[in-house]
Amino acid sequence: MRRFLLRRVLPAHYGAVSTPAFSDRFWTSADGLTLHARDYPPASGPAVVPVICLHGLTRNARDFEDLAPRLAAQGRRVLALDVRGRGQSDWDPQPMRYQPAVYAGDVLALMDAAGIARAAFIGTSMGGLITMVVASLRPLAVAAAALNDVGPELAPEGLARIGGYTGNGPVVADWQGAADYARFINQAAFPHYGAGQWAAFARRLFRDKDGVPVLDYDPAIAVAFKPPEGQPAPPPPNLWPLFQALAFTAAPSPRPLLTIRGAISDLLAPETLDKMRLAAPHMAVAEVAGVGHAPMLDEPEARAAIDAWLKDAP
Repeated sequence: MRRFLLRRVLPAHYGAVSTPAFSDRFWTSADGLTLHARDYPPASGPAVVPVICLHGLTRNARDFEDLAPRLAAQGRRVLALDVRGRGQSDWDPQPMRYQPAVYAGDVLALMDAAGIARAAFIGTSMGGLITMVVASLRPLAVAAAALNDVGPELAPEGLARIGGYTGNGPVVADWQGAADYARFINQAAFPHYGAGQWAAFARRLFRDKDGVPVLDYDPAIAVAFKPPEGQPAPPPPNLWPLFQALAFTAAPSPRPLLTIRGAISDLLAPETLDKMRLAAPHMAVAEVAGVGHAPMLDEPEARAAIDAWLKDAP
């Protein structure tokens, strides 16, 4: 059996963003990559399962820098991961391994290394797909699940939009240029944002490299996400069995399940959400008004829904 290593370093300020105290945790994947997560310690209180936060395709652990400390203050240990190829995790020399099944194996390796048997999962977009795969590989590892603007069917217009910018980031000269880029690709999803919010958004998308902002992900993640140039996109896989595996277990009752949808999302269609409700009647649903793909989970509707969902989690 492979032995995974986990080491702690001092709380960090990464990407010039000041964050509440956390520890940087590193572990080794089955194929030898060094991977990273932010580890927020819980406030004192009764023992409860930790929360694992998984970001979207081109994002990183900084997406949860508001949510994670708030949940930690409620008594939950929170691990916000940099999926391989993002943030402080290694880039994969074989881009075709940038797949949800591989990511799920990385998550389980972290849980094994950290001695975590069960966790409540919060997955944004791709992070929700990873959560579904984890539940299918090791059902008892997922004590509860919250899907942020993602489901077992993905709208083609949303996929096309994401594919249009993934791996094609611009060269920017300064943080104002980074904020302009953040606004350019996300303004339709956050039409209410102002200059200060776009500046903060840029600090999540980019990292500082020798004084210049650069996008904080491996451009090669696009290789597995998009079909080769000139070839049609393959038909989407049937993800409904994964959703069913997430919604139900062999336990006497289904696991707590929440889906959050941006009201103007172009990835999770209302019709898909309706079918999810029929397939999993116990699933809680929250809609974030005036927001597209994907809510940042700092919105009042999202906060209230997550708090209520966690009350039902072990």
